[in-house]
Amino acid sequence: MQKKLIGPFKQVLSLADIPLKGAISDQQLHVIPESGIRIEDGKIVEIGTYSDLKAAATADTVLIVPDGDQVAVPSYIDCHTHIAFAGNRANDFALRNAGATYLEIAQAGGGIWSTVQHTREASEAELVKGIIERANFLMAQGVTTIEVKSGYGLSILEELKMLRAIKEAQKELSVTLIPTCLAAHMKPRDFEGDNSAYLSMVADNLFPLLKEEGLTTRIDAFIEQSAFSAEEITPYFEKARAYGFDITVHADQFTTSGSAVAVAFGARSADHLEASTEQEVALLAQSDTIAVALPGASVGLGCAFTPARQLLDQGASLAIATDWNPGSAPMGQLMAQASILATAQKLSNAELFAAITFRAAQALNLRDSGRLAVGEQADFITYKTDNYQNITYLQGSLQPEQVWKNGTNIFTKGERA
Repeated sequence: MQKKLIGPFKQVLSLADIPLKGAISDQQLHVIPESGIRIEDGKIVEIGTYSDLKAAATADTVLIVPDGDQVAVPSYIDCHTHIAFAGNRANDFALRNAGATYLEIAQAGGGIWSTVQHTREASEAELVKGIIERANFLMAQGVTTIEVKSGYGLSILEELKMLRAIKEAQKELSVTLIPTCLAAHMKPRDFEGDNSAYLSMVADNLFPLLKEEGLTTRIDAFIEQSAFSAEEITPYFEKARAYGFDITVHADQFTTSGSAVAVAFGARSADHLEASTEQEVALLAQSDTIAVALPGASVGLGCAFTPARQLLDQGASLAIATDWNPGSAPMGQLMAQASILATAQKLSNAELFAAITFRAAQALNLRDSGRLAVGEQADFITYKTDNYQNITYLQGSLQPEQVWKNGTNIFTKGERA
């Protein structure tokens, strides 16, 4: 049995006893001063005053002392990304900022279909390389669990290639990847048939292979005027549920209807929600579906933010993710994006940290991640500061000193990932 005592920390932000749903004040945060974290076999067994923990430590306990004043917080969980892709859409961004519409950008060779073409042209090995590079970039920010979607293949063979690439990348990474099948991103231009025919083809031919190869436990779909309607996606999700897949939804990005489908199917999460009205907010608040805000898309597209304050005040559970993709959200900076949303929507530090830790874990059906508490995975980040508030105050410019996963140091600032 491997035993470690790490400390002393000026502060440990545990997030223990914070509710899964609703608004949170900073007064509810449990900040433990002059503290240590005791770990056995990758799990937290005790958090408390460092001097007491050190005095009680057994001879076989490894003592690890941080360099200078540091604080520890739970490591972050990015519960919505598209980091499996090839190509670049910098021209889309330039055209959009110059006033071009979505249709005009697509006609100029941009948009999702541009990424589909580049991703299809890429080999599985090239996709693996890109996933590893982006995952390590997120790891350096303190992200130790990353959801990764397919959705730029849009055929049976190409979706399989993407999901196999995610599985292969996991072998080379210290962080955890959670694969999600987004074959219902849009109907591919080269498919001869309507939306319903495409969805039936995917469900009947791809779902069994996903199960057979163990490539994912999650099915996603984009419900939007430019993608699939609520009516079209219903039989698709019914088949997904029959196979035992968890469901998540790209919902209410430009128009509403997606969040209602998410709630009706008991989806793990409804993501985007920039167009959600009071009706959708109330519906989500009364459900167990996690509302996932994607501020990077709002910044990238220059559109409204998810009504995060309203969702929390109504009693919903809010997560925040990067939506890292080559088109609308190329930033890939979780803390910076969360801090921007917090400023725009007046979120407390407690609400921000909850949204990128244990509430994001709930969106991925992870039960022992996102808090520093007894029995939880020892996944945490240390920062060189004496006040955890500086992490959000500096809006992403304060970078982690170390990142720990399952009680193992997987990243130290200044060292190569």
